[in-house]
Amino acid sequence: MSTPCPPRRALLPAAALGTTLTLTLSGCFSSPAADPQAVGTDGARISLAMLQPPRSGLDPLTDDAFKLARWSTAETLVVLDPEGQAQPALATGWTQVDDRTWRFTIRAGVQFHDGTELTAEQAAASLTAGTLASPKPRILDGVEMTARAEGDTVTVTTEDVDPLVPQRLSSPQLAVLAASAYSADGRVSPLGTGTGPFELVEINGTSSATLDRFDGYWGQRAAASGIDAAYVPDGTARGASLRTGTADIAEAVPVSQAGLLDPETVHEVPMPRTNTLYLNTATGPFADPAVRGAAAAAVDRATIVANVYEGRADIAEGLLGPALPWAAEGRGDVAPPPAGTVPAGTTITLGTFTDRAELPEVAVLIEQQLEAVGFTVEQDVREYSFIEADALAGAFDAFILSRATVLDSGDPVAYLYSDFACEGSFNIAQLCDPAVDALLDRASTLPAGADRQAAVLAAEAAILATGAAVPMLHERVIQGEATDVRDAARDPRERILVTTETRIED
Repeated sequence: MSTPCPPRRALLPAAALGTTLTLTLSGCFSSPAADPQAVGTDGARISLAMLQPPRSGLDPLTDDAFKLARWSTAETLVVLDPEGQAQPALATGWTQVDDRTWRFTIRAGVQFHDGTELTAEQAAASLTAGTLASPKPRILDGVEMTARAEGDTVTVTTEDVDPLVPQRLSSPQLAVLAASAYSADGRVSPLGTGTGPFELVEINGTSSATLDRFDGYWGQRAAASGIDAAYVPDGTARGASLRTGTADIAEAVPVSQAGLLDPETVHEVPMPRTNTLYLNTATGPFADPAVRGAAAAAVDRATIVANVYEGRADIAEGLLGPALPWAAEGRGDVAPPPAGTVPAGTTITLGTFTDRAELPEVAVLIEQQLEAVGFTVEQDVREYSFIEADALAGAFDAFILSRATVLDSGDPVAYLYSDFACEGSFNIAQLCDPAVDALLDRASTLPAGADRQAAVLAAEAAILATGAAVPMLHERVIQGEATDVRDAARDPRERILVTTETRIED
């Protein structure tokens, strides 16, 4: 006799609450022939406490698309594996026709939630909607791309050579939706228009969303009968939702709350995000490599991780952290310039921002560590929106930044280029080194795979050798899961959360 499922938890609205990678392809895109009995048929609903409310009404062409992906309601032609390599999803395969042209074969037998069938024509129409959106999805920033249907395939053409087209098409902002999703006024609705194992059936503004299992799903039938998602932006309230049983899964539990939870409910996932001390290489004391070396040698990473992050972060060995397993495996020796003597009376300005609660605390420790070796430190801490322009203009000698190291393509080259190339758009360190630029240019031309990864690590080593950046730690996301939750995805890229296998068991 089977054990009955536990009753559904009642998830309180956000106001009432206080105003990695274990993901596998089989968990998201398994064979349609999989036995639906293998994971159950009428499981309990999953209650979620989400970090942020939607900013654009769950418009799939905005950052809200990442919520749709985490709920497994909207799907893309391609997904990424833990190494960041492209794998089949709504496209069963692809070929590169030439430097600028790729052809994707569309999966047969896929049904949209509104009952219509997936076709190459509709897949091309969804991609075209992304290319015409204003603003564009960020994965298409600076990319000119067209898509057209040819039989059961979609041909994607880019204006410039782009070896990462398949990876780009994995972005949740390029999900393929039914024709009924797109209105004449340019609005796009994900309600009942996706292809995933869960159908979005109700949107309650910035309060909550409701999804039901879609029994016509092309892959493995979902174990849970539905998802009830509430937006709980207050970190204390998200932690409380797990302690009180009003949520089965809580996103991004703050470090301060993690210690109050049952340890069995706390799961830490390495994130592709690095906290780095950027040093101004163009003007001021840190224009001298030896002084940069002295600053790098003064930074005590272990103390920062222990005191500010309560041990819930990883000490940085390089710019790329454990969320990219190949980085640690392939990295050789990396080192800043040799440390020189700090000239007497050397005063530096240290900037950071308040939006990430830990950074002002990190700044206090960095000030103490730098002053211990002879610097005089003047801090400037503001909200990010009021400090970004000054940081980019080189107004600081040193700046503490928490930076995502892979963008939507799952590849770090764009981050390295923007932060450390001569023409980089986010070059807080004001670095301009021809050798670094040459290595970044080489990495950008290589296709995804081992050669590109090796080129990325060569560029990373060259950047660190300049002393322009002192990586301090790699953040982790803390995900709370009730003890009866099984097989929730712990995704460093935060693209997926509830899969077909996620369920509640006694």
